[in-house]
Amino acid sequence: MDETCQWQGWREATERALYGPGGFYLRPEGPAGHFRTSVHASPLFAAAVARLLGEVAEELGTDEVDLVDVGAGRGELPASVLAAVGPSLRVRAYAVERAARPDGLDPRVEWTDRVPQGVRGLLFANEWLDNVPVDVAEADEEGTARYVEVAPDGTERLGSPVTGRDADWLARWWPLREPGARAEIGRPRDEAWAAAVGHVAAGRAVAVDYAHVRDSRPPFGSLTGFRAGREVPPVPDGTCDVTSHVALDACGGLAAGPGEDGGAGAGPPGALPRAELVTQREALARLGVSGERPPLALASTDPTGYVRALASAGEAAELTARGGLGDFLWLTQRVPAGGGGRGY
Repeated sequence: MDETCQWQGWREATERALYGPGGFYLRPEGPAGHFRTSVHASPLFAAAVARLLGEVAEELGTDEVDLVDVGAGRGELPASVLAAVGPSLRVRAYAVERAARPDGLDPRVEWTDRVPQGVRGLLFANEWLDNVPVDVAEADEEGTARYVEVAPDGTERLGSPVTGRDADWLARWWPLREPGARAEIGRPRDEAWAAAVGHVAAGRAVAVDYAHVRDSRPPFGSLTGFRAGREVPPVPDGTCDVTSHVALDACGGLAAGPGEDGGAGAGPPGALPRAELVTQREALARLGVSGERPPLALASTDPTGYVRALASAGEAAELTARGGLGDFLWLTQRVPAGGGGRGY
């Protein structure tokens, strides 16, 4: 292979490795064959999304809503939400994914490779944005940000200086201040999320992901790989997932991180409307998911119920654990009825 073909930016190399012919995400086993998401950890997660969907329906004043799962894997979440919602709510469920529809999926789930237009309800993206390919930048010895190029075996070298909109994004969201510092240039994720929100006519859009905010960016980036449940070096050859944490504050155009003043409507001019950023721990607590153990007295009055409640508390604790799934961030964009999407 000649040099022109061998060396690519990480964005191009990741796109090919994940979604090209024989790509990692097009394999029959799907993501669940390699790593465990909140959806796979417990049915409590889908039940919480079902409650969230009910809240959105109430806000919209309707009993008929859309549920759009972006980056749906093999459709586990929408199928589980359909099983969890009550009979009073009529749900049109969509799974948005590049892979082929899996066998045995609930026939009520519509399978598509693009977000439908005019969504009225809930657009939900669990661990989607971390797999939107991005370029990687590194500051050279003079402090100039350069694109990192990669060969199919994972070998890297520094390429040309970062310029244009990528340079603008770094300056605003992830400045590289020291030689050797690295960043994932999140502009394609910002654009992908804005486009998804633009398809929502009324309701909410929620992105859930491994993430960081401006005050806590990892100094050397977060690019990594996963295969069969283990973290491995990121090699863009189609044999492993290639992923990095998401600058979710940038996706929402938020000036502040969770727990600061990043509530609805926060952010600089150009921010997506009505944005909020909170941890999964806080988001799930609002939806009734708690890791608290059941009272011990229940063991004597209802032993079977106590065992069930104890198991449920254990699953909830995993979903909300510090240092684990509970540290995921939830970015929520609200689109009021009559407001319409942004037309991306």
